[in-house]
Amino acid sequence: MLRSLFSAVSGMQAHQTKLDVIGNNIANVNTYGFKSSRARFQDVYYQTLQSATSGDNNRGGTNASQVGYGAQLAGIDLNMGRSALQSTGRPMDVAITGEGFFQVMDSDGNIFYTRAGNLQLDYKSGNLVDANGYTVLGVTGDPLGKAAGSDKIHLSVPSKNNAQSSSTQEINGIKYTITSQNATGDANVSITFKLDDTLPDGADVVVKSDEFNTSSITVRVSNRASFDSLSQFNEQMNNAITRTNNGKPHPAGNFTITAVPARNGAFTGEELLGENFGIKPGVQTFDPVYKDTGIFGGIKPSATSTEPMFTASGDVSYEAVFVPAKGSNPAAWQITATVSDGTTTRKFQGSINENSTSANSIWLKEVGTPPDGEAGQYIEVTHPGYTAINDYFDKHTDADDKEVKNAATITEAANSRDLGLGSKAFSLTSGSEGGTVSLADAGVTILANGIIEANHPNLGKIQIGRIDLVTFDNPYGLEGVGNSYFKQTGNSGEAKACKAGEDGTGALKTSSLEMSNVDISTEFADMIVTQRGFQANSRIITVSDSILEELVNLKR
Repeated sequence: MLRSLFSAVSGMQAHQTKLDVIGNNIANVNTYGFKSSRARFQDVYYQTLQSATSGDNNRGGTNASQVGYGAQLAGIDLNMGRSALQSTGRPMDVAITGEGFFQVMDSDGNIFYTRAGNLQLDYKSGNLVDANGYTVLGVTGDPLGKAAGSDKIHLSVPSKNNAQSSSTQEINGIKYTITSQNATGDANVSITFKLDDTLPDGADVVVKSDEFNTSSITVRVSNRASFDSLSQFNEQMNNAITRTNNGKPHPAGNFTITAVPARNGAFTGEELLGENFGIKPGVQTFDPVYKDTGIFGGIKPSATSTEPMFTASGDVSYEAVFVPAKGSNPAAWQITATVSDGTTTRKFQGSINENSTSANSIWLKEVGTPPDGEAGQYIEVTHPGYTAINDYFDKHTDADDKEVKNAATITEAANSRDLGLGSKAFSLTSGSEGGTVSLADAGVTILANGIIEANHPNLGKIQIGRIDLVTFDNPYGLEGVGNSYFKQTGNSGEAKACKAGEDGTGALKTSSLEMSNVDISTEFADMIVTQRGFQANSRIITVSDSILEELVNLKR
């Protein structure tokens, strides 16, 4: 039998195996995390027809004469080169941007390694698993201070506490807070306050049915309504909500409005919701700003006032104390105070003792309702026909030693009576009932360093686990087992757990997966060469068969 037949058969078998490898590569050109392979050939063995001889002085040496017996598969090598990343838009898809492998464990406790990071949450068990349901390994719980590990990642979120919904706004220097009574998500509503001069007498606070739903409430308040305190207003507001809700309290329970600093005393609906910040309640201070007055033998004039007195009609009066410089002693004198965009008349009544440098009590009465204005505006106190107080005194002094010189106009910062509660809506948030928090509600995310975060209703962002990677001394020594998995072998070395982005490993990139590293052009070129090799070996068999046929025909 001709040896060429067996050599050709071995060559065809080797090329067939190489075609199998190429076919597998091409088949997995779109398999995430797939690593391509290549086939290597080697010759088999040789029949020595003549051994080599050494030369001497009379004859040269001869080489050995050998006939080979074909080719065989020397090995199939893995190509562990990294491939491009594909964006998937899926938050739980994770790719490794450098070296390293994910580690997963099957139900029997076997650990495998992969570059395919298409992960998902098992909401029933709380485990982080891959596409085949194998549990991803790393660290469970808060990873702070924990070394890289190979434990099953079991994710859980702490139970949430009862939390009342609330909303705080600062209006005109006062912090108003609305808080729900019950801890429930149903209390996360928007509450708007509106003045309504069309409400009938006796209907101080009203909530209309078409302005009441699960997400918003509009509270209408009569301009003419009068309230002794915020507590009384809170009570009437909650009663109005209950009436509109068919006699049932709101799921949030009662809503409570508080103010810091506290707003004591009575107020009207107009004052509660109004936005006129030109006049604020409180001590009025007449604080003159003077240059170098050059006063002879006297003191600088100054003025202060006590708490204003408000009447039901809105009139306001002040009791003031005036400390004059040495000057004349009129029984009474009058000045004009301009408040915002309106003018009221103020009259000081009393006497000034020219021989005294102590304070004299003078009463200031302002007649009329203060006009609208803005917070922080000033009242400029002047006298008709004069530019400043010192001008006024100058016209009424008798001697040079009693003259007031260069004193500036007195100004006062006006405070507002209105509370401004109707400036804008209050959006109550963060209300929740206590109990467990599901992973689906927590919004799990994976960071570049492998840390797994979740959003907790009470605690905010918390860390509940970490994906750790592994490296090998010889990753080419890993053995593929299917499903884009590899297993450790004696030639790969032991797996070394590492934190992502440390110890030579790559960081993680979410919403991405590593594509197959198959080079389709290289595979097509190898396929053509392998096809021709297989074809050539088949021709050897054909030729050998023809020779054998000739030998058979010799006996004829």
